[in-house]
Amino acid sequence: MASVRKLVPLRSSLLFTKFCASGYHQQGVRGGCYSQVASISTDQSLEKLLVDENLPNVSGLDSNDGVAKIREKFDLAKQRFLKIPDALEKMPKMNPKGIYVNKNLRLDSIQVYGFDYDYTLAHYSPSLQNLIYDMAKQHLVNELKYPDGCLASKYDQSFPIRGLYYDKLKGCLLKLDFFGSIEPDGCYFGRRKLSRKEIEELYGTRHIGRDQARELVGLMDFFCFSEVCLIADIVQFFVDAKLEFDASYVYQDVRRAIQHVHRSGLVHRGILSDPQKYLVKNDQFLSFLKMLKENGKKLFLMTNSPYYFVDGGMRYMLEDTLGGDSWRELFEVVIAKANKPDFYTSEHPFRCYDVEKDNLAFSKVDSFHPDKIYYHGCLKTFLQITKWNGPEVIYFGDHLFSDLRGPSKAGWRTAAIIHELEHEIKIQNEDSYRFAQAKFHIIQELLGKLHSTVSTSYTCDAFKSLLDELNEERQNARRTMRNMFNESFGATFLTDTGQESAFAYHIHQYADVYTSKPENFMFYQPEAWLHVPYDVKIMPHHLKVCSNLCSLYLIYMFLFFERQLAHPPIYYIRLTQTHQLHIYV
Repeated sequence: MASVRKLVPLRSSLLFTKFCASGYHQQGVRGGCYSQVASISTDQSLEKLLVDENLPNVSGLDSNDGVAKIREKFDLAKQRFLKIPDALEKMPKMNPKGIYVNKNLRLDSIQVYGFDYDYTLAHYSPSLQNLIYDMAKQHLVNELKYPDGCLASKYDQSFPIRGLYYDKLKGCLLKLDFFGSIEPDGCYFGRRKLSRKEIEELYGTRHIGRDQARELVGLMDFFCFSEVCLIADIVQFFVDAKLEFDASYVYQDVRRAIQHVHRSGLVHRGILSDPQKYLVKNDQFLSFLKMLKENGKKLFLMTNSPYYFVDGGMRYMLEDTLGGDSWRELFEVVIAKANKPDFYTSEHPFRCYDVEKDNLAFSKVDSFHPDKIYYHGCLKTFLQITKWNGPEVIYFGDHLFSDLRGPSKAGWRTAAIIHELEHEIKIQNEDSYRFAQAKFHIIQELLGKLHSTVSTSYTCDAFKSLLDELNEERQNARRTMRNMFNESFGATFLTDTGQESAFAYHIHQYADVYTSKPENFMFYQPEAWLHVPYDVKIMPHHLKVCSNLCSLYLIYMFLFFERQLAHPPIYYIRLTQTHQLHIYV
C-alpha cells in the first residue's frame, strides 16, 4: 500500500491518470506501459456521491453505537449506489490491445523475434474446439472402448476457461487463486458445482497443500478448452450412469485422446480441409512482421506442428495480402516439430526437411538457410549456430509452460499471447462491471469495519441483520461480476473477490510482457522502453476502478469525520494501475 504522507480534507483538484483519445487508460509511447499523469478537476457528481459532512466517526463507540453508525453508513451507501454510474464516467479504462509489462523490456535491445504458430501467429475460430472435442470423444469410444453413451455429449463453449486444474485423485476441476486456494464457486465434479461444505469435506480446507498439489495438473494452453469440457462430461457420464471409475484414468485417457488428435494429424487435416471454418484471416500480423524486417530485426518461427500444416495455414491466412511472395521469406529460420518443451533441455539434433519428398535428410545441420525447413533440434545447438545471445531474443507463445518457461530460464525475453485478455479487459471497462465492482468493494470495506468495531461474540438482532444484508449485497455484486465473464468459473485472471488467479501467477512468473495478439506491438515504437509501473503488485492490466472509488469514498468520509482543518489545502490523489491510492499534499 502506498504511503499516506498526510491525511487532510479534500478539495477540488485531483491528479488522475491520463486518458488517451480512445477513452482507454494511456500507458506510454503510442499506448506503451509507463504511467503518465494529468490534472483534471473533480467531477461534482463524484464529490456529491462520496461526501457527507454530517456522518460521525465510528471509532471509540460501544458495540450498539458502532452497529448503528455502520448501518447509517450502509443506508447512505445504498442511496448513493444509484449515482455511481455518473461518477465512473471520469474514471480511467485499460486498453484491450495494450502490452502489459511484468519485467522491464527495451525493444531497442531486441534484435531477434521468435514466434510459435498455433494461437500466436495463427488465429482460430471457436469451431476448432468443437472439432477437437468431437475427434477426441470418438477416439475414447472407438479406440479406448468407453461406453457409446459418451458420444451424446457436445462441446459447451460457455463452460471452460483457461488456467484450471484437474485433481487426478478426486476428479474435480478447480480454479485456484494466486496463493493456491480453491475459489469457493470454482470447484466442479463433472458438471456439478460443489458447495463450500462439500469442498471442505473433500479437501479439509480451501488451501491446496503440497501433498494435494502433486495430484493436480494444470490446463493452461488454448487447446485446453476442449480438454476441460471433455473431462467434465466424461466424469458426469459415469456419475449419471452410476459406474465406478478412477479419476486419474479419466484424465489419462482424455489426455491421450487429445494428443492422438494432434499427433496423428487428424485435427491438422480437418482444419486444412475447411480453412474458412477454422482459420481467421489476419493481415495485421503480416504488416507487423514486415515492420520488424524493415527495422533490421531477424525473425524465426518455431512450432510443434508439422510443416505442411503451418504452410497451408500461412498461405490461406495471407493469400489476400502476400501476393506472389512466399511467407517463408519473412523468417531467417523455420523449425517445425520442435517438440517443445523438450527442445529447451534436450540435445536432439536438427534435421533438414525435404518439402518435395516429405522426408528428413541424413546430413548434419551446422548452419541455417532461409530457404530450408528444419525439424526437431534443441536450444543448445540453435544458439551455437545462430550466435544469438539470450537477452536480444524475444519469443512469443501462448502456452506458458511449453512455450515460455524454457526460454525464460534460458535467458530469452518472453511475450505471452493471451487471446482472452482483450475480451476480459473490455468487460472490465464496461460501466456495469465497474458499478458492480465498486459496490462489492464498498460493501467489503463496510464488512471489515463492522467486524473490527463489534466483537465476534456480539449477537444482537441489529448486528445479525446488518451482517446478513451486507453479505447478501456482496454476494450479489460478486455474482454479477462473475457471470459477465463465465458463469461456471468467472474471469480467467481474477477470482470472484478480485484477487489474481493462479493462471495470473504463472503469467507473472514466465512472461516478461503479455498481450492479446503479437500485432499489438505495431502500436509501439520499435525503440520503445516498456516499464513495469512502480506501483504494480501482480497484473498490470488490472486497474480496479472500484477500489479507487471505494477508497475515495472512505477517505472522504473519514476526513470529514475527523475535521482536521477548517480551511483545507489542495490535495492530490494518484490512481495507480493496481487499485492503490496515493495521497499527496
